[in-house]
Amino acid sequence: METTEITLKNLAEANNGVFSTEDAARVGINRTILKRYADRNVITRIARGQYAMAGFVPDEFALLQSGSENLIYSYGSAMYFWGLSDRTPHLLEFSVPQGYNTSRIKERDPNVRFHYVKSDIHSLGKTTAKSPQGGEVILYDRERCICDLVRDRNAIDKQLFTHGLKTYFASKPNLRKLLKYGKQFGIDDKLRTYMEVLM
Repeated sequence: METTEITLKNLAEANNGVFSTEDAARVGINRTILKRYADRNVITRIARGQYAMAGFVPDEFALLQSGSENLIYSYGSAMYFWGLSDRTPHLLEFSVPQGYNTSRIKERDPNVRFHYVKSDIHSLGKTTAKSPQGGEVILYDRERCICDLVRDRNAIDKQLFTHGLKTYFASKPNLRKLLKYGKQFGIDDKLRTYMEVLM
C-alpha cells in the first residue's frame, strides 16, 4: 500500500470512516489526487466533498453530522441515543446556534429539524456518544435533554415527554448537574417539582 493511500486510510479511521476534501487538504492531498484515487476505486465519494475508503458503509448518523461541530443531536434524537425514548426518530433533530446556515444540510437530507438556540447556551451539555450504528456522534447529555423537554413542554409530544422524564429519573439521574443546567435556563423550580413527583 502506498503512502498516500495509507494517509487516506488513517484520515478515514480518525473520522468515523469518512473524510472531507478539507481534511485531505490539511494533510497535503488535493482534489486532483482524490479524484485519481476515486477513479481507481480506492476511495468512494459518498456525498459532496465527503469520501470513504472503498467498501466502507458509513454510519448515517455520523455522516450527517460530519464537518460541523455546530450540529448537535438534541431533543428526540439525543433521547433515542441515550435510551430515554423508545421511538426510532423519523426526523433527526439538531440544535444549532442562531443564524447558522442549514440550507445545505436541508438540501442533502429533508428529514432533519433544527432548533436554533442562543450561542451562549448552545454548547451547554455537549458531549459525544456512539450512535446505534456504532459511529461517534456529538449530542447533548441526558441532563440537557431533560432541560430541553421541560423548557419546550408545550411543543413536545406528550408521550415522548412523559416517557423521557420517567426513564431519566428511574435511571441514576445526575440531579446536581440537572439543577445546574436548570438554573441557567430559569427552570430549576419546575425541575424540582418533577423530582418530587417522580422520585
